[in-house]
Amino acid sequence: MKLSIKHTGDRPEDVRNLFLVKDTAVLKDFGFNEEALALVKEKVEAEEKLITITAYNITYYVRLVEGGDHCNKTIEKLRKDGHTISSGMRKDKKDAICVYDLVGDKTAILALSEGLALSTYKFDKYFSKKENSFSEFTIWIASAALNQGDLDELTNLCESVFITRDLVNEPVSTMDVAELSKTITDLGKTHGFGVEIFNKSKLETLKFGGLLGVNKGSIDPPAFHILEWKPDNATNSKPVVLVGKGVVFDTGGINLKTPPGSLDDMKADMGGAASVVGALVAVSSNQLPVHVIGLIPATDNRPGGNAIVPGDILHMHNGKTVEVLNTDAEGRLILADALSYAKKYDPELVIDLATLTGSAVMALGSYASVGMGTADESTFEAISNSGFRVNERVVQFPFWEDYDELIKSEVADIKNLGSREGGAITAGKFLSHFVEAPWVHLDIAGPAFVRKEDSYRGYGGSGVGVRLLYDFLKNRS
Repeated sequence: MKLSIKHTGDRPEDVRNLFLVKDTAVLKDFGFNEEALALVKEKVEAEEKLITITAYNITYYVRLVEGGDHCNKTIEKLRKDGHTISSGMRKDKKDAICVYDLVGDKTAILALSEGLALSTYKFDKYFSKKENSFSEFTIWIASAALNQGDLDELTNLCESVFITRDLVNEPVSTMDVAELSKTITDLGKTHGFGVEIFNKSKLETLKFGGLLGVNKGSIDPPAFHILEWKPDNATNSKPVVLVGKGVVFDTGGINLKTPPGSLDDMKADMGGAASVVGALVAVSSNQLPVHVIGLIPATDNRPGGNAIVPGDILHMHNGKTVEVLNTDAEGRLILADALSYAKKYDPELVIDLATLTGSAVMALGSYASVGMGTADESTFEAISNSGFRVNERVVQFPFWEDYDELIKSEVADIKNLGSREGGAITAGKFLSHFVEAPWVHLDIAGPAFVRKEDSYRGYGGSGVGVRLLYDFLKNRS
């Protein structure tokens, strides 16, 4: 789908019209008759913020906003109202809208437009008949509060989210490790970030025992991807390293997932990798002055061939040994090698994203990601603030030393599974053995894949992490 967000002072013909207003009296200047104005007044008195007026097959939308600063809740409501409007247009097969900012409110107009834009996505590639889908969608914006540069930034960000959603939504039959590598390479060429890919032979040389171990049950070789955006005007002397879990399909390995439905959406187990790809696309396409490196270990997790089994001991990239107790705790094994490899770059901060544990889902559902790590509180505060701004919230979990006891092994340095209780935290504790720089671990297992349509997040891959990381990096730079 092609998305366009354009700035215009002229009123395009044959499009839906949306008016962002503080005082509804100004609508008279836009051709609203007395009957329409009376309806608007009635809705306003009923405390409705989004008003839809349809007459003679013509539809107008009016969104009432109040002046002053907007809280995060208000901004999110604007995004969701954008989704309501987009859904109505999809139903009516209308693919263009002009938004009139009659308030001069940059924050409000961008939030409403973001909700409109993100809601246009639909993974319809495999439908024989594409019904209620947009082949293209155009948002015209008439506002003195922003310029085309602001709209280009929003367009690039939304398209980066779409790339992440596509990666997650593709089945493993069409998005295996080789195809993921090809896609990342093509995106790097298009958007200007560097890409280097290590093959199995190189990984054996580097002793990536975790990634190679998980891959032993697969007929397809693993890969390790290095993505780098380093502009001449970067404001950071040391890079920020993003690490994404890239398990393109997770069967659980020998510890096969058996509960009904537990395998249904395991194509989404590379959601962290997809988010890192989307973040690099967003940062590079919008030319953020920040040095960012993305590390993506990729494999599937299958029970075939010489698959690892409980009791096996793996020798990791940083020299530590790991006792495997459960082959379905594989994400942390491939992340461990990537996190230890990040040391090479002497980073100022490492952030990993992973659909890592069911414990995170049980704790927070799909409403937030679990966060923990060794970074200072100001970093966690900045990530939390970004999360609330874009409504990709992060809840910081405790990281007390008590949890270290739960992953001690009798036969190796550590084991890859703790107790049933505190599973999200013990997974993070495992990862902490492989990273030396200030570090944030984000377990996105809950919000990464939406099992029923959820406003502008849609159905399936939500693209969570892209907008969060972009906002965080933009403010950090």
